[in-house]
Amino acid sequence: MNTHSLPTIRSASACDAEPLAKLIDIAGEGIPSWFWAQQCANGQQPLEFGVERAKRPTGGFSFANALLAERDDQPLGMVLSYAIDTAPEDDPADLPAPFAPFVALEQLSVGTWYVNALAVFPGCRNQGLGSKLLASAEMLARENNADAVSIQVFGQNTDAVRLYRRHGYEFAASAPVRLHPCQPYYTGEVLLLIKRL
Repeated sequence: MNTHSLPTIRSASACDAEPLAKLIDIAGEGIPSWFWAQQCANGQQPLEFGVERAKRPTGGFSFANALLAERDDQPLGMVLSYAIDTAPEDDPADLPAPFAPFVALEQLSVGTWYVNALAVFPGCRNQGLGSKLLASAEMLARENNADAVSIQVFGQNTDAVRLYRRHGYEFAASAPVRLHPCQPYYTGEVLLLIKRL
């Protein structure tokens, strides 16, 4: 008999910055911690830098854009989503190479509700949390009058691709992976998937 309470999904707060930083690194397949390591001040750890970023009230990676799944006050997963109203100002050619395909595809996502990241901690997977978080992001999209939701995913992440396809997301574009710092994503494609609401 399962004695756990059912998971709940709520808006994140600045107090959730540490689990959000861990989850964004999971969703980003190690790119966030690679980037944070390059930005750290003397003696600062990459996760500490990520936590500081998550505490900001503005910016794409902010607690203000996150929904957190939890059970018994323990974080299980999160989804980070927001409207993309204008194309990113960054030129992909001027960015660190691992970010370039994502920014290039983000330019094709203008006018959509963008799911920047969706992640569930390893011990909490295969319980339907990814589907619940995705549905919550889609509800936010509808509440904000968006008519489409976009998401990016590594083509090699077959479990995530299968999840998004099952929920009606269709291939829209792709961009080649560039100098990813972690295995097994040295090569392959980043996919842009879009669902019309």
